[in-house]
Amino acid sequence: MGQIGNPEPVRIGLVVGEPIRMEGITSVFEEISGLGHAALVPVFGAMDELLSSLELGYMVVDLNSESTDLGTLEEIRRKRPDLRLVVIGPAGNDELVMDSIIAGARAYLDSTAGPQLVRNAIEVVTEGSIWAPRRLLSKLIDRLLKSPDTSLTTASPHLTERELQVLELILMAQSNREIADQLGIEERTVKAHVGSLMRKTGADNRIGLSLRALNQSLMAGRTPAEHGKEKRLALPNVHN
Repeated sequence: MGQIGNPEPVRIGLVVGEPIRMEGITSVFEEISGLGHAALVPVFGAMDELLSSLELGYMVVDLNSESTDLGTLEEIRRKRPDLRLVVIGPAGNDELVMDSIIAGARAYLDSTAGPQLVRNAIEVVTEGSIWAPRRLLSKLIDRLLKSPDTSLTTASPHLTERELQVLELILMAQSNREIADQLGIEERTVKAHVGSLMRKTGADNRIGLSLRALNQSLMAGRTPAEHGKEKRLALPNVHN
């Protein structure tokens, strides 16, 4: 079953240009984590220093700064494809939101988001899910389906029975913790299976994994309601 109590603290790098914005974002980490949520520990430093720290698995990138843009996300993805990114950027720019997610962001919040909302998004990302504006999902999926990326249409990889079970629950919008509870395994085991699925399919995140599962018919022959719910393409914890 899933872990009891709070998991180990999660170290999160901060890439923020202006000191006043750094102060605001740092306030996110002052709140005490709720039961079952890991403590979030901010890590400061130049981007090169942060990228060289293998202890970091997550990073908050503020695109409101003059020193950061989509190129920053692409650089991070190139140097540390394992990092999960939470992006804070301008409001009302749908193209920037979609480009950020395609560039590897697991969450996008606009600059009006308060500390609690930012913290909620970070916790969603650390649990293995995605936080994005729901109204943009259709456009985003359409764009990804039209992508010339040949990895979407390559031969289907061999998946174990347990990987298929995990993949099916991902398509049903289950978080890592919920998958662990349903399958009766540790949450860290679920994360290992998700990592294996991404490596086998060439996906960078759950959006890409879901699209590859559908395009490559990875779930062909399995009962849609095997876990009591109708199967659907799902991006967990998406918000307006």
